[in-house]
Amino acid sequence: MSSISRDLVATCWTTAGTAQPDGPSERSSFSARERISAAAGAGFVGLGFVVDDLEVVRDTIGLDALRTHADRVGIRHLEVELVKDWWRDPQAAPWRGRWDLLREAARAFDAPMVKIAPPPAPTVASIEPYVEPFRRLADEAAAIGTRLALEPLPFAGISSLPQGSELVRAVDHPHAGLVVDSWHVFRAGTSLDELRRTLDPSTVVGVEVNDADALPQADRTLFEDTRDNRRYPGEGAQDVVGFLRTMAEIGWSGPWGVEMLSIEHRAKSLADALDAARDTTLRCIRLAEAGLQPV
Repeated sequence: MSSISRDLVATCWTTAGTAQPDGPSERSSFSARERISAAAGAGFVGLGFVVDDLEVVRDTIGLDALRTHADRVGIRHLEVELVKDWWRDPQAAPWRGRWDLLREAARAFDAPMVKIAPPPAPTVASIEPYVEPFRRLADEAAAIGTRLALEPLPFAGISSLPQGSELVRAVDHPHAGLVVDSWHVFRAGTSLDELRRTLDPSTVVGVEVNDADALPQADRTLFEDTRDNRRYPGEGAQDVVGFLRTMAEIGWSGPWGVEMLSIEHRAKSLADALDAARDTTLRCIRLAEAGLQPV
């Protein structure tokens, strides 16, 4: 097959140090400048930040200054997250404050995407209540030149890529799309053939890779599994190489987000964490190009 992009983005948790999703604070133990410099030094083209990080940046060096630093060290891609509760009444819900900061950061960073969360579990019976709120938010994203990226999660209300694709098709807005994360694809039970059949390439805003054991630990929830037990690409039981090949065949040309979350990863130094994420992902890309599998 033709060459697959080697451009990698260290998504927010990959450089977050000891921070983790839904903790008391999601603020990284490393400064934003430090993370950008380390990612550039490790050969990444971009990285991501969550709202708690952005609040610190806004209140200290400023968002524009961080973008200037990123440009100086060769980081061209900055993405931000995460919008929750966007389907609720925009006049009555506190989520607007987070969204306003994310819009401010996306504008300052020239961010290609703002990631948004699905509604909570259980899996929704109908996507209809979410279509118009998603469309309204996409209008706001369009006004600042970015795209929304919904990430279906197997432990959430939009629980699979096929269901996420159905919602995005119904929204029918050029600034409303999807993040396709290999962990969530496989843990939801979606096959690569089903991914090919249901995914419209024009709706893909971001693609992320990592890996997992064959099954979650029996005493752990899926959320705990994704937070604490991810593996580096090619070091678990998921078909990451096949996923990379499938997404390239669908038409994704990069960059590839590397989203690492695990107890092991959080214990590493920033440099070692980035090196492990980069080396394992690039090995999987080489295998995908060659039509091989990890051994």
